[in-house]
Amino acid sequence: MRLVTALLLSTCLLACGRSSSSLPNAHGSAESLAQAVLDALKREDINSLNTLTLNEQEFREHVWPELPAARPERNLPFSYVWGDLHQKSNARLRATLAKHGGNKYELVSIRFTGETTRHQSYRVHRDSELTVRDNEGREQQVRLFGSVLEKNGRFKIFSYVVD
Repeated sequence: MRLVTALLLSTCLLACGRSSSSLPNAHGSAESLAQAVLDALKREDINSLNTLTLNEQEFREHVWPELPAARPERNLPFSYVWGDLHQKSNARLRATLAKHGGNKYELVSIRFTGETTRHQSYRVHRDSELTVRDNEGREQQVRLFGSVLEKNGRFKIFSYVVD
């Protein structure tokens, strides 16, 4: 009986932890996330690139409640904010794939040149810049995605929009 109770409790704790705090396809570091983007770009794999960015449910559950835009006095509907972000991110991703797809880049470093915004349960690191080495060994800076969400020590692309 104790074993069954322990198994049920463990299963519940795992399920509860996953549903409220995890972000699927998030990475343990900004470097790991950047490498995953480079790998997917080399393969020209738009599906993988899409899994590395926030989807609608993740944005609704993890980000939206803490954004100033979500305050009732702002009167901005979630559907408008998400739709605008998603459309711009997808357009920029297609442009990035057209320009960088198929290139084999080696990650040297990643840095964020913009401010980091701290919210109650997450941070947004802005203006990502990757230093990469191309096939000829030349180093260059590329901007392949915009902001990165950091939550519970995990990193996921907030948006592919690069301003």
